[in-house]
Amino acid sequence: MRWLPILRIRMLKWHTDPLAALISLQVLQDALRSWGYLAVMVFIMIESAGIPFPGETMLLLASFSAATIVPQLHIGLIIAFAALGAIIGDNIGYYIGRTGGRALVERYGRYVFLKPQHLRRAEQFFEKHGNKTVFFGRFIAVLRTWAAFLAGVNNMRWLTFLFYNAAGGILWATIFGTLGFLAGRVFHDNFAQVEQIARNISWISAAVIVAVVAGAYLLIRFRRARGSDAASSSENGKV
Repeated sequence: MRWLPILRIRMLKWHTDPLAALISLQVLQDALRSWGYLAVMVFIMIESAGIPFPGETMLLLASFSAATIVPQLHIGLIIAFAALGAIIGDNIGYYIGRTGGRALVERYGRYVFLKPQHLRRAEQFFEKHGNKTVFFGRFIAVLRTWAAFLAGVNNMRWLTFLFYNAAGGILWATIFGTLGFLAGRVFHDNFAQVEQIARNISWISAAVIVAVVAGAYLLIRFRRARGSDAASSSENGKV
């Protein structure tokens, strides 16, 4: 798709992983100009497979472009290819984690800032909140890269993983694709502002998820404590 012009936009700081910051916005523009929808799918697929990569930024850039100077890009197709890339990439990450994830982390994890102790802590969390991690992890930058891999490491049932993965991927692509498109109508050539909004959404999503998990944990502890007190009172009454 040679018709896509170079966008005149401010450079920005990537909010995902350190390695993604090494990829300039110009590279994303060139890839989108040359490959169109396929670039959206491939960038997201690479990120979802477990490699720090600006997949979400590519989705925002493509949807932003569709709303501004490139009407030939259809937002519906952008969302569809983004969701497909997320699902395929996550399944690649799941397969890698399932077949040799722990050995891979121990040998090469330091190159992508993932240490064995990080994996152990993540596994403990994943055992209790695996389904929610796969679904909501799509909306959090770092977790988006590693959720599928951890699902494989923890031997999560594939059909269960696929259900939550597909649901999260489709919803994520729809929300962020629509966000980029609508923001393009408002901010026009200021893509940096759009990226800032997406960054805020990621942080808010992380905060909400942590709050929900903490609240659920405290509620369960409270109910168990009340149950124990009620049982003790009942036994004392019988005596």
